[in-house]
Amino acid sequence: MFSFTLYSRAIKYLQRLWFASLFAHSFKYFGKKVAILNPDIIEGARYISLGDYVSINSKVWLLALQQDNITPQLIIKERTTIGRFAHIVAIRNIIIGKNVLIADKVYISDNLHAYEDITRAIMDQPIVFKKCVEIGENSWIGENVSVIGASIGKHCVIGANSVVTHDIPDYSVAVGAPARVIKRYNSTTHQWIPIEQESTYE
Repeated sequence: MFSFTLYSRAIKYLQRLWFASLFAHSFKYFGKKVAILNPDIIEGARYISLGDYVSINSKVWLLALQQDNITPQLIIKERTTIGRFAHIVAIRNIIIGKNVLIADKVYISDNLHAYEDITRAIMDQPIVFKKCVEIGENSWIGENVSVIGASIGKHCVIGANSVVTHDIPDYSVAVGAPARVIKRYNSTTHQWIPIEQESTYE
């Protein structure tokens, strides 16, 4: 009897082997059992490091762009999974920690397009560094999230459709555009506490 699940797994396995055999040497570091399935665009692979067991799903765009003789780095650490249609752009420094789960259609960038000169189209203005980005280990980034020049702590949850433009501390749940923290983990009670209730436990 035909099993679509087994067939799909076999195809993904073959795709992983094919990509690794052809392109692994192009990366700054390419760990063991890295899976990159049908990417859309990968630019600046020599500045990109992929840890062991990293899984990157289809139609992802990874870009590490050298500007002004500054060497960028895009580091994705062990066992991190990146969903379909993700877009990650580093002109300086983006580090995604271990065991991070990133949903589909997530955008992560350490830069913005300049727009101040109204005599020029925005597409003709330079890309401007905003701030290094670090996403802490064991975090979960929901679908359609944008992270722009901000860092996220470890074991955080970022709700779907959120726009992260300011740093999010460890052990937080954040939602919205711009994202704001709505819960934090209380190490005394071992509970996730809504922000408005935090004073009760202090």
